[in-house]
Amino acid sequence: MTDQATAPESGTAGIPGKPTSASRTTLSHIMTHNDTNLLGTVHGGVIMKLVDDAAGAVAGRHSGGPAVTAFMDEMAFLEPVRVGDLVHVKAQVNWTGRTSMEVGVRVLAERWNESAPATQVGSAYLVFAAVDADGKPRPVPQVLPETDRDRRRNQEAQIRRTHRLSRRRAITELRERRAAEGFED
Repeated sequence: MTDQATAPESGTAGIPGKPTSASRTTLSHIMTHNDTNLLGTVHGGVIMKLVDDAAGAVAGRHSGGPAVTAFMDEMAFLEPVRVGDLVHVKAQVNWTGRTSMEVGVRVLAERWNESAPATQVGSAYLVFAAVDADGKPRPVPQVLPETDRDRRRNQEAQIRRTHRLSRRRAITELRERRAAEGFED
């Protein structure tokens, strides 16, 4: 694994790198009755869409153009979200490859009419691929971590990437082995 925190300040194919703060964003939304599930709390799919929207905005900002969701993992719902909650979805690029980026997202909720601090209610990691007008992968700038927290997130993202690639390789090998043995899935 490479340590991008110590890499030169130029991205892929001579594209200048960008600091983590350049694309970091927060998306806020108040939850209404239209967002609820059968239990009367906010539907997990509504939260997931907000997560994807915020992560997509960050990926597009960082890459300077369109980026598509390639993978979502570790979506954790920590607390229920209720009607009337003001939800804040905070996202930033944690790691970049040649054409892809991992975006980390934290979901916070607070009562719209109270002054209590927001509570973390969820988190997720998404991988986005930057694409050109024809939908083909295009290079992205290297992310330049600025703080110790950014560097930790970058290192953790590299571990998650290694695990994703290892899992994909193991599944592909299993399927090939089963096909060679005559199993149809």
